[in-house]
Amino acid sequence: MDHASDAVNLPSGAIYIREFLSRQEEGAIEDRLDAGEWSNTLKRRVQHFGYLYDYRVRAVNADAYLGKLPEWLETLAERLVTRGYAVDFPDQVIANEYLPGQGISAHIDCAPCFDDTIISISLLSQCEMVFRERSGSRSLAVVLHPRSGIVLKGASRYDWTHEIPARKSDVVDGTKVDRRRRISLTFRKVIQTTGKPL
Repeated sequence: MDHASDAVNLPSGAIYIREFLSRQEEGAIEDRLDAGEWSNTLKRRVQHFGYLYDYRVRAVNADAYLGKLPEWLETLAERLVTRGYAVDFPDQVIANEYLPGQGISAHIDCAPCFDDTIISISLLSQCEMVFRERSGSRSLAVVLHPRSGIVLKGASRYDWTHEIPARKSDVVDGTKVDRRRRISLTFRKVIQTTGKPL
């Protein structure tokens, strides 16, 4: 497996964004989320904004609309569009909390549900994200640093799975670094809902 400390070895279509957030923004987002209600339906805690994603059936149901994104998330979504990382304005965000030892298994975000662009912003702790080519044996890895972002489009969106190995530390630039609490914000644009029309 090829390891990289930043965007050196990414699948085609992936973009690594350094320092997308300031430290002040990072702290304010953590405070906002902790003032909200975390869901414990998964092994990790999550919060949904815009639309509720049904993990069980891997779909966005027509009755899943939660309302417009809150202003603070709209501001970040607008920044993603203004800087050219997203064409269409994201309308669905999932906040995931990862404690040391927690991760997420290899997956591709629901192709019929969301458009071509998936953007994840990391807060509070580094972690390694691993990509695996679906049609071959290649794998690549990138360390996601706090306040950074990763954009998945094209081949990186559809032809590679991505995962966060469940472990308590990562090797960053040859040094073992313990994970701390990490929060990710994943921005997506809903293109299809199942069930009755909205």
